[in-house]
Amino acid sequence: MNSRSMAGGQRTGDYSPNATIITSGGNNDAPRPRNIISAISEIQQFYVIERQGQNIPAEFLTLESSLDLFRIGAVSGFKEGLFLILLFPVFSFYLLPFVLHSRDQLITVVMNSIPYLPVAINTLLCIYLSRYYIGNITRKAINSLFAGRASLLLAKSFIVYVLYFLLAKLSTPERVWLVARHFGANAEKIYSGYLEMLPHIVPIAVHCAIFILIAAVFPYGTAYLLDLWRRYKIKQNAQIIGS
Repeated sequence: MNSRSMAGGQRTGDYSPNATIITSGGNNDAPRPRNIISAISEIQQFYVIERQGQNIPAEFLTLESSLDLFRIGAVSGFKEGLFLILLFPVFSFYLLPFVLHSRDQLITVVMNSIPYLPVAINTLLCIYLSRYYIGNITRKAINSLFAGRASLLLAKSFIVYVLYFLLAKLSTPERVWLVARHFGANAEKIYSGYLEMLPHIVPIAVHCAIFILIAAVFPYGTAYLLDLWRRYKIKQNAQIIGS
């Protein structure tokens, strides 16, 4: 996707078809954004153009560019969800109950939070991006990015719940022992520890799925509320000037 800046046109007012459009890369082969950070940088450039008051048509952001942003959001959501799915069982069902044995509440909270860090950090980045939700291009670009990320996170939220729900339902004492006996001297410890932890698997999975769900939809809500607030302030200022 080529990020663009406007030159040679009006600084304020509507978009002019006679304005010169210059790509930031200096040619049509400018590199496309590779990750969520570079996508945010592209959107910031669109924001600068629209912040000047130019009413640029949404078609300025091409279908290819929109799909690029959707892809970046989807890849980000996939990586966040994959990191969570891989580390979540390690921390929740192995390290905390069998290795750390810590009664310190702070340590427990910190260790439980580690699998969620990538999702939390990228969610904060998306919330930060919501402040640029002002014009045709920035709205279209942000919607594409958020939609890609949200679609993968929603799928991961569903997968997490289904996997651990099935795990809990299939974990009969007989089946647990069939697996635990392969651990030799630790077989009884693992067997009894897993059965003790079994009632907590579904509730923990529900909390994890809800967290992913919130991370998927919260940036949308933030962008929408900020946009409503911005429109309200504009309308309020117009009424004050008019009176």
